Amino acid sequence: MSFTNDKDSDNYATDIKGWEIIKDYIPRDKIIWSPFYCDGKQKEYFKELFDLDIIHEDKDFFSYTPNYDIVIDNPPFSKMKDICIRLKELDKPFILIAFSKVILMKWFQRMFKDNLQVIIPFKRPTFTHLTNPKKGYTPPFGVQYYCYKMNLPKDLVFID
Repeated sequence: MSFTNDKDSDNYATDIKGWEIIKDYIPRDKIIWSPFYCDGKQKEYFKELFDLDIIHEDKDFFSYTPNYDIVIDNPPFSKMKDICIRLKELDKPFILIAFSKVILMKWFQRMFKDNLQVIIPFKRPTFTHLTNPKKGYTPPFGVQYYCYKMNLPKDLVFID
């Protein structure tokens, strides 16, 4: 769901390079659900980069749950707490792109303290707004990939 009617600043889609950055951490043997539709290109990107056919439909994340193994996506930041509550209830692995200060939020720490890992890229991923044709936007704040139940080799993974 793109949330275009809720908050325009939520409508940033991750460009293909943002997914390529974490290519070594995306499982190829799992059913991936990318629930936050925005421009709908994530399905195309995952097919191109990883030869994966993912679940990526313009449906409401809060009322629809397909058969899946892992969520990988860039959620609308203004709904981050509600999204995390639902993900915790679903209790399946995920990789979410989010702003770096998420890890400082007490609700986030309490919710994921036991199974959280973080991928920190040295290169910032870029984004494209749903209605603004300018490509390659980099936010003024850093973003990280928050991972839950991913069993990465380390809890903090720094990547070039």
